[in-house]
Amino acid sequence: MELLRSLLFVPGHRERMLARAASAGADAIVIDLEDAVPPAEKKAARRQARTALKALADAGQTVFVRVNSIDSGLTRDDLMALVRKGLAGVVLPKAAHPQDLRDLDVLLREAEMANKVRPGDIRTIPLIESPRALLRCEEIARASDRIVALSVGGEDYSAAMGIARDAGGAGLAHVRYVVATVAAAYGLVPIDTPYADIRDARGLAAETRLVKAIGFKGKYVLHPDQVAAVNRAFTPSREEIAAARRTVAAAKEGLAHGAGAVSLDGRMVDAPVVDRATRLLATAAAIKSRTKK
Repeated sequence: MELLRSLLFVPGHRERMLARAASAGADAIVIDLEDAVPPAEKKAARRQARTALKALADAGQTVFVRVNSIDSGLTRDDLMALVRKGLAGVVLPKAAHPQDLRDLDVLLREAEMANKVRPGDIRTIPLIESPRALLRCEEIARASDRIVALSVGGEDYSAAMGIARDAGGAGLAHVRYVVATVAAAYGLVPIDTPYADIRDARGLAAETRLVKAIGFKGKYVLHPDQVAAVNRAFTPSREEIAAARRTVAAAKEGLAHGAGAVSLDGRMVDAPVVDRATRLLATAAAIKSRTKK
């Protein structure tokens, strides 16, 4: 669950796109029942998504569903249709208040009981998509023990602020820093908003490097062609893995000699440096394990 470098949105009513999703190489598939599905197609999308969920889960894919927002009045129907064995979790859009997550908990428990899923198995990812949500971000992160990640919804946030998405990321800088910080504080995975121009590989790479530097561990993507670049950006390089191993080894040797900090290649290695190296190695191990499947 914690390895969420790339999360591919797939419209719930598009049968062919759902059928091809597993081959994209994304860490997770997010079947979308919200913005990507026209109102007249919602019921059909639930049926199609339920069929696709089983096929994707049977193929070993981690599957989430983005339901319609609590305010829409459609969330319960979405959950009753999609909460099944094989569903990893729910992405909740427009989570503006911690009560939205508590309401989702109630609806999830009902759907789990109705569909013979062990209560508590379905995890959640709130989308921070408005100024009001940003102001309540920490409360939202604490609202439910189902939450595994916290994510940015850039388009809705930009619209609410009355600004355009800019290439340098200035318009989303504040929301990104807050979400990444809150996620780190509560042990959640911070996930960035999609890059909208699916033809701009250079722009995608630049934005992914930017959010990685801020602290994000993954990113939503809109097209299979974006998956490889995002996975690559959030995958430790061979050089980084080698350096992390040397760091951990040097620290262990130092502790064996009673030293709390040691020098390695002219740089001080202390507890925070070792912790960072250990996390990098854990990420690399998780990626290697997934690649073998």
